[in-house]
Order: sequence, then C-alpha cells, then structure tokens
Amino acid sequence: MTESLSLTRSGQGEPLLLLHGWGSSRRDFTAVLPALAEHFDVLNVDLPGAGRSRHLDERPTVAAITDAVERTLDAQEVGRVHVLGNSLGARVALELARRGRALSVVSIAPSGLNVLPERVFQGTGMAMARLVGRSAAPLIGPLSRSALGRTALLLPLKARPWTTSEEEAIGAREGFADSRAWWRTLLWALLLDVPRGLGHIDCPVLLVQGTADWIAMGQTVRYLPFVPRSRFRPLFAAGHAPQSDRPETIVRLVERTAAQAQESDAAGTLPSEAVPDLPLAARGTPQRSGKRSGSALATSLR
Repeated sequence: MTESLSLTRSGQGEPLLLLHGWGSSRRDFTAVLPALAEHFDVLNVDLPGAGRSRHLDERPTVAAITDAVERTLDAQEVGRVHVLGNSLGARVALELARRGRALSVVSIAPSGLNVLPERVFQGTGMAMARLVGRSAAPLIGPLSRSALGRTALLLPLKARPWTTSEEEAIGAREGFADSRAWWRTLLWALLLDVPRGLGHIDCPVLLVQGTADWIAMGQTVRYLPFVPRSRFRPLFAAGHAPQSDRPETIVRLVERTAAQAQESDAAGTLPSEAVPDLPLAARGTPQRSGKRSGSALATSLR
C-alpha cells in the first residue's frame, strides 16, 4: 500500500498525531479531540485496515504500519509531531519516536512487552471480540444510541462506558467487525511483535496505564527501563482505552508533555532541567535534529 491513510485534520498549532488501538478507529478520540484542537493541529488517523484506511498488502508488522503512518505525514507535509497513542497506536507512537519522528509521546497502554501467557490471554480475548463483533455487527448501530447499549458494547475497554458517545461505539464496530486484514494484524503487530531499539528515543515520553485496565495491566511500566528518561503515570478510574474515562486528564497530560519538549528546545537543556514543575511529564533529551541518541537497548520476551 502506498496511498495515505484516511484522516481528519483540525485545529491550529504544533502538529499532534492521534493513533487508536486495534479494535477501534479514529472515532475513539471523539471525547478528547475538541479540546486538543484548541491548541494543536490535530491529525486523527485510521490505522491500516481500520475505519476508512485501506489494509496493507505487505505483512502488517509494527514497522510496516509505522511506514504507512510516516507516508501519511509526508503527504500532509508534516515533519516531527507530538503523538498521543493507545494500545497498538501507543506502540506505533514509540516506534515513531525511535525513528526520530516524534517531538513528544503520550503512550497509553502500549502493546509489545507482554510475556507469552499474556499474549495468549490477550490474543484469545481479541479473537473472541472479533467473532462476536462480526456476528453482532447489525446490532451495534441501534445499541450505540443508548447509554445502556454503549455500556454493553464498550465495557471491556472503558471503566465508564456509559459516558461514551455514539461515535465511540461505532468505532468499535469499525475496529472489530468491519476492519480488513484483522487476523494478520493481530498476529504480526500484536502477538509476534517484540520492540527493539528503544534506547534511541530522544524525546519526552509519558507512559500511561489505566488502573482499571484488565486487558494490559502491568505491561506499560515495563517500558520504563528501555526508554531513556521516560516517566510513568497511572490513570485512576480508567480502562484500556480511557479517552472518554478521563478526557480532561489526558488532554492535560498531552499539553504538559508537549510543553516539556518546547521548553527543553528553548532552554537548550534537558527537559528534567527545563521543566521541573511538570512531574507527570516524560523526560527526554533536547535534541530536535532528527538524530538519535541513547544506548541501543533491545527488548526480548522472557
């Protein structure tokens, strides 16, 4: 696939890229998009095979998905970006940072560092969700119109699913029922992915985990030893895809992490020196030339 991914673009300011998880679409950012667009030029992307984006012809690994995202940024004439990602999108966000394409990253429940039993558990859950989603696809539209219906649809992903919007419920249909190359992406981008080269990341990275995330609980913090000067923030009363569980908090964390990158640029110092009053933001290096720094750490399954 060489064409750009489907996206919406709104707002003004520095570019901010939104990357959803597998099993959803760009609609999953409905709750945070208006507030983010007040301060950023927001690019909200459908990952390959989801929403309105065509699937990849090649093997849909994290690297191939990231290639497609980079081609889309190039087509939009956007260079380095701030990134907010969730689940698989959070993993792609870290890969963009490893390639020197990110200004800052807020990575919510990134995939990739789960051990074998966790991969079996999550793969089984995702497979069941796909089969149920395909079978119940005609019902998702009607169910999405009521808070009770949205609760039934989104309870595995959200801590407060009754507060979600109809858009988010339709996003779940687009992700689980309507997506293309679904099984290939599950296999190559989630079940077989092993992150490498995370020590090359040179931008602020904030790792976020919902305390009510039973899908990937405990995985996010494992990135801390591998991503230089990264920080971890638990998100209370939030699930695996917490954009509508804690929208104000997520917007604030994105703004703080982006501000940390900006301050470190302006001061010519490490973010830890430039912005001591942002304890929840990630800490990175001041480099913005696109060069990579840090030790070449590689992760492996244990």
